[in-house]
Amino acid sequence: MLQDLQAQFLGSTIGGLVAGSIYALIALGYTMVYGVLRLINFAHSEIFMIGTVTSLFILITLAGGGSITLGVFGMIAVLLLIIIASAAVSGGAAVLLEQVAYRPLRKKGATRLAALISAIGASLFLQEAFGLKIISWITGKSGRVQQNAPRFIPHEELFHIGNGVVRTDHVFVVVGAVIMMVGLDQLVSRTRIGRGIRATAQDPEAAVLMGVSIDRIVRITFLLGGAMAGVAAALYIMEYENTDYRIGFLLGIKAFTAAVLGGIGNLRGALLGGIVLGLVENWSSIFFGSQWKDVTAFVVLVLVLMFRPTGILGESLQRARA
Repeated sequence: MLQDLQAQFLGSTIGGLVAGSIYALIALGYTMVYGVLRLINFAHSEIFMIGTVTSLFILITLAGGGSITLGVFGMIAVLLLIIIASAAVSGGAAVLLEQVAYRPLRKKGATRLAALISAIGASLFLQEAFGLKIISWITGKSGRVQQNAPRFIPHEELFHIGNGVVRTDHVFVVVGAVIMMVGLDQLVSRTRIGRGIRATAQDPEAAVLMGVSIDRIVRITFLLGGAMAGVAAALYIMEYENTDYRIGFLLGIKAFTAAVLGGIGNLRGALLGGIVLGLVENWSSIFFGSQWKDVTAFVVLVLVLMFRPTGILGESLQRARA
């Protein structure tokens, strides 16, 4: 066992950082919506799925039934294209979801349980709509099976850290995720929009008296959270090169676990929770086998809820200085 740990530790750590970066980006959507509305948006996982399908559509169109061979600048251009397109489509879908599934309930003063049920219903509707019609319309194949995306960035080894291998795609995922998370953190910390989000999260009634439009802030919150899920989707397609109509289910639970682990409602907590969860589940596979990796997320979620329900940082967006 100790020999396995020594041989696989650095490789698992690199894999954990890559997976954790994607979890963290998705977790931002959960944590922002919860911070502003106190709502667990379970349909956020399908917003991520929509982003993966958008990236898949673009790559299939560029490949034209063959493969994609590009130079360095071409690879970066295609990566930026799928990131921007997925962020725009996922962000738009998140705003539409808020207007259709949540805003009517919020206007009527419905309970949080009603909003939660609406979220679950929206999640199931989106899964079935994409599984039955939309994916098959895009790919020409059954929407019920896994869809493979053409590779456009080679997974070439760049350098070794001990026994661990750092590949080209690893660098793109981690660097891309860090840039987006730092950008969102600065937007919330230093801009007028960010002040509006924090004021709404802290005291909605006082925010209205200060001239803040709650509807506008909620719309922007869903837009930003959805856009982050879209960026995560583009990076996921580049790294793992597949998607299906239910892909958001497991990744959504892991991202939600990451948000809870870091302190749901806390942007930096989502980043920390995602990285920690990615590392823990990869390290656990050394001891228990890769087939138990997904179980780790559920175990971590239960343990956090039992012993530290406020998460590692434990500071919500309402009180956040950031």
